[in-house]
Amino acid sequence: MSQLRVGVIGLGEVAQVVHLPVLESLPDLYRVTAVCDISATLRDLVGDRYRVEHRYDDVAEMVRETPSLDCVLVLNSDEYHTESVVTALGAGLHVLVEKPMCLSPREAEEILAARDRSGRIVMVGYMRRFAPAFEAAKSRLASLGRINYARVHDIIGRNQLMIDQTARVVRPSDLPQSALEERWARGSALVREAIGDVDPVLGGTYRLLCGLGSHDLSAMRELLGRPRRVAAARQWRDGGYIAALLEYDDFVAVYETGVDDQVRFDAHLEVYGDLAELRVQYDTPYIRHFPTTLVVKQTVGEGYEETVVRPHLKDPYTHELEAFHAAVTAGAPVKTTPEDYVEDMELFVQIIRALEQASDQA
Repeated sequence: MSQLRVGVIGLGEVAQVVHLPVLESLPDLYRVTAVCDISATLRDLVGDRYRVEHRYDDVAEMVRETPSLDCVLVLNSDEYHTESVVTALGAGLHVLVEKPMCLSPREAEEILAARDRSGRIVMVGYMRRFAPAFEAAKSRLASLGRINYARVHDIIGRNQLMIDQTARVVRPSDLPQSALEERWARGSALVREAIGDVDPVLGGTYRLLCGLGSHDLSAMRELLGRPRRVAAARQWRDGGYIAALLEYDDFVAVYETGVDDQVRFDAHLEVYGDLAELRVQYDTPYIRHFPTTLVVKQTVGEGYEETVVRPHLKDPYTHELEAFHAAVTAGAPVKTTPEDYVEDMELFVQIIRALEQASDQA
């Protein structure tokens, strides 16, 4: 197999806990050639740990000066995804960008245009859709008969609660205050581009949808298709909890999400049919090899059976990076494209509009 030389942009929590260890576990597929972060602490830590010679604080400098890069992983803060993706594509590199790909429709258009100019691959990091249990659910969907109802549920404890029990993460203290303020201002401006000058609570709700919600709604769309409309939506706890009713042609799906202080992760996608029921159950991705399972519930003769299927212990991030490698080196189709993410962003905006309408009617 062809080994890809990869640059990693953003060395924070998800890079330290997930992406870098997974890349290290795939030496036939990847070699980390360069790293980039504005924190000197993280550049030194990661560079030393993974024996990476080329270390940068600027993406443009990294893609210009690092010899023979093939691709980059964009793992930095959401506000800078577009700038990083477009810069990498301009240098002729393939890109895997963590969700959310971007925050505004204008940014999405920039990424699509840059990809088309470059002829390179852009893949969005929706690792839940690469879980073997999710793929197994897709293959069994026809066995449900008529679909009557679906439920998309994601109520989780803060990631840090689980990470701090299971991993050592360096959270740097050397970030300039000016950089933090610039990041906040950039994020606020991008949210205004996407949904207008809304109440700050709705702005926070939109960011939750772009972050945690993008996993849920993206997987829902792949399994069930895109809903016709958002029939209703509510938010509470200052936008930290959301419930939405999503209308399909002849059934509805309910979406519910929120983050609390429980040390647990309860995320699942459940589909109820006339003949059977499927439930894809996810666990925290920050503890590798916690399995994603498929629960099948059905009537058999006069009895009722529940079966738990665990197709594989390989974590979804590994499957995702294998799929990216296959796309770059063998021309395999890209499942999670920028166009795919645009559909999610359009759904986020529809939920925000439904929330606005509910507020106006209150």
